[in-house]
Amino acid sequence: MSAILTQPTGAAHTRIYAYGAARGENAVPNDDIIEPINSSDEWIRQRTGIVTRVRANAETDAIDLASDAAAEAIQRSGVAPEQIDAVIVATISNPKQTPSVSAIVADRVGANPAAAYDLNAACAGFAYGVAQADALIRAGAAHYAVVIGTEKLSDIVDPTDRSISFLLGDGAGAAVIGPSDTPGIGPTVWGSDGSKSDAVGMNHTLTEFRDGAAPWPTLRQEGPTVFRWAVWEMVKVAREAIEKAGITVDDLAAFVPHQANMRIIDEFAKQLKLPESVVIGRDIETTGNTSAASIPLATHRLLEEHPDLSGGLALQIGFGAGLVFGAQVVVLP
Repeated sequence: MSAILTQPTGAAHTRIYAYGAARGENAVPNDDIIEPINSSDEWIRQRTGIVTRVRANAETDAIDLASDAAAEAIQRSGVAPEQIDAVIVATISNPKQTPSVSAIVADRVGANPAAAYDLNAACAGFAYGVAQADALIRAGAAHYAVVIGTEKLSDIVDPTDRSISFLLGDGAGAAVIGPSDTPGIGPTVWGSDGSKSDAVGMNHTLTEFRDGAAPWPTLRQEGPTVFRWAVWEMVKVAREAIEKAGITVDDLAAFVPHQANMRIIDEFAKQLKLPESVVIGRDIETTGNTSAASIPLATHRLLEEHPDLSGGLALQIGFGAGLVFGAQVVVLP
């Protein structure tokens, strides 16, 4: 008779314990970036809702931002750093191809030797990380996890590109996730549409840059294509996440979409028919679009400004490069 393997099982439910945040050190108003794109403060405000964005110092990288955000989330969570046994970092701006941001962050925050890995799902990265942490804990593969979205997008932006340069900021947001007596993270609705991968992403490869065939790769996008996809297709995903969580929009306390563009956020809320009581994350106005960091940063700010949201339900949805998306309903810590 062959031996029978032991297969672990974990907690029945999970929840988010706390959030942490780190933003770039410098506020960059529209007037500082309009000359290279031949634009105006009024044009940027009308098209994006951005008044200023935060960008990091030259010596600060995505690893530094992630470490600061994770440290705050862990401190607020009440979980000892050494109890964190999984560190998941969502980023598209690791300054090196390897080692991973997550392994370095795990060591810096005192979680060594936690399992650690990076994931690249662009602006949907944080939602992906939450889904994975939830699954790992319920499967018994981890007990406590920290999920971090971190970006230094100023390193991969062309100041003269009118399609995206004025949108982007630098920052990191983190959440500690652990076991719960009641459900705190709803089912994740996620996926991608790689057939439209040219709509937003890098304009060149690193090997093209190495070989002198192209300049330093930077982000660019087809704005109208991304706008239409985000508004019409992502609303369907948001509705599915609400339905799978077994709730209605009337049960929501907050809505935290990826901070891509204020017009997208406003149209989202309109299409979802959100009650006036739902507080909407609008961190983009003063932080900019920080890709994988935008959802936790916006949530962190909402909880700072509206502490009464604690215990309420929030719908979070990320979507971005490669037309990757992820959404779930969570209980706010």
